Amino acid sequence: MYKVSVIIPVYNVEKYVEACLDSVLSQSYHNYEIICVNDCGQDKSMDIVKTKQSCFPDKIRIIDSKENVGLGGARDKGILYASGDYITFLDSDDYIKEDYIETYTSEA
Repeated sequence: MYKVSVIIPVYNVEKYVEACLDSVLSQSYHNYEIICVNDCGQDKSMDIVKTKQSCFPDKIRIIDSKENVGLGGARDKGILYASGDYITFLDSDDYIKEDYIETYTSEA
């Protein structure tokens, strides 16, 4: 069973990030990690991520940036910490269907 790294840049998305994380945490495929890259936002997004991480410490990793590097830079930073056989990106204001990772790995 392949491991999938889901990289999520987080920047000023406090209204959406919990739904985003919940959509990954409810996947039918279970061999994945979530890498949330803190891109130095000014809202409570990372407080929400940290709360979620405390409930799922084996699934969610937080990587901190020293400065805002933008979407591409945050994704690049996440790749450096990814341990999966496959990598997928998810914007923190989006969500995925519960069979996304399962479909993704079976097609790959």
